[in-house]
This record gives sequence, C-alpha cells and structure tokens, in this order.
Amino acid sequence: MDYLSALITGASSGIGAAFARALPRATALLLHGRDRDRLNALAQELALNGRQVRTVVADLTDPEGRYAVIGAAENAGVDLVINNAGIGQLGRVVDNSELREMEMVQVNIAAPVEITRGLLPMLLRHAHESGRRAGIVNVASTAAFAPMPLFATYAASKTFLLNYTEALAEELAQEPIDVLALCPGATDTRFFERAGAGNPTMTTMHGAERVAQEALRALGQERVHVVGPTNYLASIAMRLLPRRFVTAAAEATLQKWK
Repeated sequence: MDYLSALITGASSGIGAAFARALPRATALLLHGRDRDRLNALAQELALNGRQVRTVVADLTDPEGRYAVIGAAENAGVDLVINNAGIGQLGRVVDNSELREMEMVQVNIAAPVEITRGLLPMLLRHAHESGRRAGIVNVASTAAFAPMPLFATYAASKTFLLNYTEALAEELAQEPIDVLALCPGATDTRFFERAGAGNPTMTTMHGAERVAQEALRALGQERVHVVGPTNYLASIAMRLLPRRFVTAAAEATLQKWK
C-alpha cells in the first residue's frame, strides 16, 4: 500500500530513520525527533525531486510536545502513523532514577496512545473520503512477551503497547485502516548504548533497514509481526513456558548485558 503522507516519531536515527528511507518517494514525510541537527540532515537527504519532508522537534515526555506532534500531523494530513519513538533503561527499578522510569512510561505508553487517539478520527475520515486505506504501526518489541527483571519498566511498556495495538486492530477490523504491532528483537541502533546496556552479546542483531522493510510488508497482512525466525520462536516459547522460568531466564540474559 502506498501512502500519501506519513508521520514517523523518533525518526532522527535507528529504526525511525530506516522507516523514512524505506517509504516510497511518493510518500510525503513528517519526521519527529529531539535532535534537531540529525533530523534536519535526514530531511535534506530525503527531500529530493520535490518530495515534501517536514520536521517537528518535540519532547514526547512532555504533554505539550505530544500535542505539537499531533498538530503537525493534522496539518500534514498524514494517512500513515508510525509510533516508533521509545526509550529504555537497563537496571533494577530501585537503582534507576525516578525521572528515567517516568520518561519510559511517557514516551513508550502515553505518546503512542495520545498520538493514535488524536489522529485516528482524521485517519478514518480521510480513508473513507479517499477510498484509500490508512495505516498505524506501533513499534513494540520482543521484550513485550515476558516480564524482564533489569528491564522491567521498558518491557512492561512494550507489553502494554502490544496488547493495545492488537485490541485496536480488532476494534477497527471493519474500518479502512491497517494496524500493526511491530516486535523487533535486538536491533543495530543506538538504543542499547542509551539504555546503558553496552553491546548485547549472545543475541541475534538485525539491521534497522530490515526491521523497517519487514514492517511495511507486514502492514495490512498481519496484526503482529515479530522480526526474524529466532525471535518468532522465542516469542512463542515465552508465551508457553512457565512464567517463573521465563522471568528467571530473562534476568540471567540481561545480567550479561550489564
């Protein structure tokens, strides 16, 4: 499906930037991020042959920042929303700062919920009027499938986003809009460095480009897409094995990342 205009949150690097590069040139872009320089550099790279590329610099931990993104997306008339922005922090909850814990909740939960709800009426209206399907991609994680000591708040926030997206997809099943929960595993981005996890070992690492391309192919075909066969099998195992065992195994893995 080709879209006329797409909003991508967290677009200044990583999976967000890969989404921006993977979308067809016919799709206008609204790129969100906090790093103005990186965002402008990406916009200049992609604004070729008359392509419209707009940017919105906003902090999604702040309600005003979230409102700014919604307003910019309404002005751009987007028909595809990619809620990609997310943050994590490795460590015990009691050792992490209170501010960082709340930032994870605001960016990983409040932002996609507010942005989705704020833009959903416009997406549906445009889809009905144009006869073209709209789309929503919420970037969750394979961490969504299990409790994860040392990544407790991050994993729980992605569990929320996964369940929210699946429920939303069912609510909108009869509407002209496709909804996808994307669940990548470890991806070669700056996420782990920012989360204080260093460079994870003993895990399969995928490129951001693969993640974005798989998501765009899956949109309209699946409601949940797990990137990579190893991650897919792991997601099934995490749902079937005893909860206590899965939690202990997750903690043992994450201990190696410290």
